[in-house]
This record gives sequence, C-alpha cells and structure tokens, in this order.
Amino acid sequence: MASVTDGKTGIKDASDQNFDYMFKLLIIGNSSVGKTSFLFRYADDTFTPAFVSTVGIDFKVKTVYRHEKRVKLQIWDTAGQERYRTITTAYYRGAMGFILMYDITNEESFNAVQDWYDTHYRYSFIYIYIIYISHKPDVDEDRALTIQKSEILSSNIRFDFFEASAKENISVRQAFERLVDAICDKMSDSLDTDPSMLGASKNTRLSDTPPLLQQNCSC
Repeated sequence: MASVTDGKTGIKDASDQNFDYMFKLLIIGNSSVGKTSFLFRYADDTFTPAFVSTVGIDFKVKTVYRHEKRVKLQIWDTAGQERYRTITTAYYRGAMGFILMYDITNEESFNAVQDWYDTHYRYSFIYIYIIYISHKPDVDEDRALTIQKSEILSSNIRFDFFEASAKENISVRQAFERLVDAICDKMSDSLDTDPSMLGASKNTRLSDTPPLLQQNCSC
C-alpha cells in the first residue's frame, strides 16, 4: 500500500525529499472501525466498502502545505486486533500525531479508547497530539454512541474530536489538517528553544514498508 501523493498537485513522486517537515502519523483503534478506509479517503480520495484486513502496519505518504510550509506526512495504518498490539507498539516510537478512531455503531471500540490512549502514552514522542474520530455517522440508524458521550471523552483527555465519515467524505480532510496544524504549532514552540529539532525533522528518512500478513475480513 505504500505510496506517495503530493497533497497540492495530486502527482505521485516517490523520490521527492524537498520538504520543511516530515511527520509520522498513526491511525489507531480497534479492528473494523474504518482506519484503512479513512486513510485511503484522505490520501487518494477514494472509498472502498471492504478491504482485506491489515495485519501489521502499512503506510501512505502525502505532502501538504500548511502555513507556508511543505509538510510530508507518513501515515501508518495499524492493525487493531488485540493479539497484534505487540507488533504495532514498536511503530509508536517517533510518531508525532495520532488519529484515535472508534466506530459509533460499536460500543466496544469506544470502550477500548482508554487502552489505546494509555499505549500511545507509554511509547510516543513527547510532542505528540491526538485527534479523536467518531467514525461512520453515515450509518446513524445503527448508532450505539451519542455525540455527547464522545464529546465528554474528548474533553476529559483534552484533545480535539470529530465525527467523520470516510464513505461520505465528511470531516476527513479537516481532521488531518487540525492534527498537522497542532503538530506544527508544537514544532514552532520547540524550535524556539531547540533549533536542532528542525534538522532532525527534515533528515528523517521514510522506512521501507514492513512485511504484512493478510486475512480476509473487512476493516
């Protein structure tokens, strides 16, 4: 799945390393909440109702322009099954932002949010930022979680919250833009006290796609 898409022109360019910042972002949450669909909607502006479930981690790369800066995003799609969390924890290191997703039709995925939050807190870079995504409002008739419950969670942990739909393309771009802006703000603050952070962010190389196993199920 690894690919590179220029967020301004839509042109794929795997060799382009001309950027101001590079941020590693992770989409985390239980299996089948729609992480892969969300990533494809943002990176490629496509939607597929069912994917082969991701086991392990894969990524896409997208270049965006925020506040006159060219930002290269390496966005990782992680497996959500409990038995694979030991695989994904190694990839938390170096991440600067997270999309933490749950499915409004699946209360179990909401109840797991605290566990996902605790895991990222143990393994993540100090400047991380989280956006909470309540996914699939397009199937509101099957809703198991109220908006108010999601807002309370976001308020308690003090990170932004979006109800978003990859299927209907609702709030997908806005969620990523908010995440990137928040990280840029943190980077600007840190550069005031430690200019070496800029060199570190520019010189970070994209790693090769890790090998994946696959199994047939929707994700």
